[in-house]
Amino acid sequence: MTSATIMRTALESVYRERLMRLAHDVSFAPGTRLFQEGQRADRFWIVRNGIVALDLHVPGRRPAVIESLGHGELVGWSWHFPPYLWHMGAAATTPVRAWEFDAESVRVVCAEDPAFGRAVAVWVGGVAAQRLHATRVRLLDLYAPYGSGDQW
Repeated sequence: MTSATIMRTALESVYRERLMRLAHDVSFAPGTRLFQEGQRADRFWIVRNGIVALDLHVPGRRPAVIESLGHGELVGWSWHFPPYLWHMGAAATTPVRAWEFDAESVRVVCAEDPAFGRAVAVWVGGVAAQRLHATRVRLLDLYAPYGSGDQW
């Protein structure tokens, strides 16, 4: 987690407040799948408390956990980019409370207010870039002969 990917620091207060007007509170029991790779990305979440694991399907193996997300972190970025399909999976590993957002509603507000839309796009794009890097490092650690090389 970096401050640039946490909504509280990535979005100005006026944009946070506008986004939070679209949120509703949800809870997930441990083991609950929030989404599966390849499914339609029609919502996203910001974790209030608990842990959500992002995982990647690996044929013939259990899903590889790529990253664990906690308080204040965005769960899901695929909702923001066509074709709006999840690129990995996610499951609650502890009891989770989160704010849930309807993706279409947020995209409509982003289209109506270009400044808000740009702020959300920069935030979500930053999260996507950070997650892709984390995925690369984790997969190298799991499957490359010498790991990711990040220890040097």
